[in-house]
Amino acid sequence: MAIYAVQYNYSEAPEILDGIRAEHRAFLRTLAEEGILIASGPLVDRNAALLIFKAESLESLAGLLDTDPFEIAGFIGERVIEQWNPIIGMLSEV
Repeated sequence: MAIYAVQYNYSEAPEILDGIRAEHRAFLRTLAEEGILIASGPLVDRNAALLIFKAESLESLAGLLDTDPFEIAGFIGERVIEQWNPIIGMLSEV
């Protein structure tokens, strides 16, 4: 399994995102329980988030993220998925 860093840049204001944030977080919580999502959270100074995943391939992860309620609602203006190679720290052991 590879590690992927995903950045969501939202196309809507936070108060619009609040309308389905609970569904989005439930989706992410399920992925975390399944061991797919390692960590996620909003970036502090802009309308974006960083998510770290374990996945077989970029394509399989992209397909999974297509089912995120934020994606389905059109709230993600840009989604960047990059394979990441953590060398030092707790994620280097994943």
